Amino acid sequence: MDDIPKIGITGMPSVGKTDTLLKIIKSLEEHGYIVGGMITEPIIEKGHRIGFHVTDWQTKQQEVFAHINYEAKEKIGKYGVDITALDNVGVPAIEKAITDENVNIIVIDEIGKMQMISEKFCKMVIEALDSDKPIIVTLHKKSRTPLLQDVRRRDDIRILEVTPVNRNLLPYKIEKIMEEKLPPLF
Repeated sequence: MDDIPKIGITGMPSVGKTDTLLKIIKSLEEHGYIVGGMITEPIIEKGHRIGFHVTDWQTKQQEVFAHINYEAKEKIGKYGVDITALDNVGVPAIEKAITDENVNIIVIDEIGKMQMISEKFCKMVIEALDSDKPIIVTLHKKSRTPLLQDVRRRDDIRILEVTPVNRNLLPYKIEKIMEEKLPPLF
């Protein structure tokens, strides 16, 4: 069980956590691994981030999850958050990645303040981390929510920080960690 790679990528907002993860996914897929889970991508308009999509990595199903123009019950910073988008797209994507025998690696981007409004999401993150599959997650750096504290305290996850200095090299470092511990495909 200890040899299953579990990687957490953390860093300040906009430093490149998702970009780092996407580079790793691309490389792993080029090597034949099947990746499943969810990605949270920014919605950029005129050079400014105005919200986020949640995307099922395998099906590419996507919904707007947070937006500056949402009049939502839940607000994090300037964003209104639509939990149903996360519960309809992100949570099932993670669940499918855990249960689908064809999926080799689970990805969850991001375990952050917005996502943690959803109890279903929080439960699914723990299920994914407790599963016997390799996993790569991105973690909000400063949030002190119980789920993030629990993830950081786990001794089976290795947490690496993306910085402006290392963001070009970090994907290769994580790929090497994953490849050393992943079972061969053939």
